[in-house]
Amino acid sequence: MNTNNSPSAHVHRDDEAQKMGMWFFLFTELLLFGGLFLVYSIYRFKNPDAFAHGAKELNVVLGAINTIVLLTSSLTAALSITAIQKGQKKLALGLVLFTIFCALIFLVNKYFEWGHKFEIGIYPGSDLLRAIPRGEALFFVLYYFMTGLHAIHVIVGAIILGFMARYIQTGLINSDYYVLLENGALYWHLVDLIWIFLFPLLYLIH
Repeated sequence: MNTNNSPSAHVHRDDEAQKMGMWFFLFTELLLFGGLFLVYSIYRFKNPDAFAHGAKELNVVLGAINTIVLLTSSLTAALSITAIQKGQKKLALGLVLFTIFCALIFLVNKYFEWGHKFEIGIYPGSDLLRAIPRGEALFFVLYYFMTGLHAIHVIVGAIILGFMARYIQTGLINSDYYVLLENGALYWHLVDLIWIFLFPLLYLIH
């Protein structure tokens, strides 16, 4: 029997290409954030006291909570792959939805954190930021840019996972074809990894 037109044949033929494409994309994302980390490190070296003073204004508790939330979400994303491999569709769907819920928790926490700083006048272009020393103002500019860019990635990741949940529900992702879920989880692990570097860099190193 000719199976060249069967769904599984196409899936197995395309899996490696899809994975390689995702890894290449993730590499470009790492280059982007790696460059930002380098820029931050250079300016921190030039303005150690100002950056240390600025870091003390950040909410370490919220940052730590968000770290735990993202670590948990990476675990559930990974477990969803194991579940779908075993044919446990409902469990896989529930794990993906919980991962999206964690993304929403992260964004809500970030909203309150940013909101507090806006209330006290610490935001790009504010009078307060123009009045404080240049090094400290630079810290907050980099803080907003780096965490803002990361938040965008969280939103994109949540949207991608939303599609994965839909695909699991409709059966497009199943025990025989789950490369899309693997790639979605890889993207989410990248989001987590970036935050693992951002949290100590911005919040803990004084």
